[in-house]
Amino acid sequence: MKRILLPVFLLLLLVACETPPAAPVQRAPTFTPSAPTAPPPTPTPERPLAARVNGQPIYLVDYERQVAQYQDALAASGVDIASPEGQERLRQMRAQILDWMIEQVLIEQAAAGMGITVTDEEVQAAIAQLVQDAGSQEAFQERLERSGMTLSDLQAQLRAELLRARVLERVQATVPERAEQVHARHILVDTRERAEALLSQIQAGADFAQLARTYSQDESTRDAGGDLGWFPRGVLLAPEVEEVAFSLQAGQVGPIVQSQFGYHIVQTLERKQDEPISPEHRQLLQDRAVQEWMESLWKQAVIERFVGG
Repeated sequence: MKRILLPVFLLLLLVACETPPAAPVQRAPTFTPSAPTAPPPTPTPERPLAARVNGQPIYLVDYERQVAQYQDALAASGVDIASPEGQERLRQMRAQILDWMIEQVLIEQAAAGMGITVTDEEVQAAIAQLVQDAGSQEAFQERLERSGMTLSDLQAQLRAELLRARVLERVQATVPERAEQVHARHILVDTRERAEALLSQIQAGADFAQLARTYSQDESTRDAGGDLGWFPRGVLLAPEVEEVAFSLQAGQVGPIVQSQFGYHIVQTLERKQDEPISPEHRQLLQDRAVQEWMESLWKQAVIERFVGG
């Protein structure tokens, strides 16, 4: 996993940002953020807060600086800030930036619990890469000034992004490379009555694949006779189908099962107890593991907001 958030701030750096930072994902308690060790600060007129995350402050001045940087980049990209569209973009951006800052604190707290750090040398190496990408020190400095960021701002952002990438790599690594898998196929229809009629034909000896080609409403598998291929647990869009497929022995046809898509007839063709997970499926499982882990951080956190969206 490389540069999880870095592209967002490179766009700021290049003054070409057209969308606000992506709204954070939220979800599998593999790791737990460390508890704050200092007593939580109280917002004061001298040091007002934008939010507080498990007792750790996000200062209003830092939040407003992020907002200002994005607003400058938005204007430089040609968006009329005074227009209704520009105002709506700014409103959405303010809420999303605060969410991003909260999520970053959650990740920093989790990183501390995992013993994950980012060194000054690694931050400097990232800056050196940006200078190289810009073509010269002068071009890099010009872009930095146009973005409204200081070098200290950039260093802090790079450190946060490198830390985030390292933490999420650790979460991704919890997904195994091998797992039990099944090879299955299915027929999807829109009513239970039609599914029951097709199941009766299959039980009477009709060809499953031919019925799938004729009647299945799953366009992605219909031409292949309903073939879903080999898959481990956790990858199908319809978990009900997956559950049935893993409950059957090779050659068995399961009972009709309903999902959000309709009614399915499922047949398991083959099973393997320990098979390498394909790169595509492993990436999907890793993405889901990250999502579940992030959702868990959000759910377990005590978050106080002192500014609106």
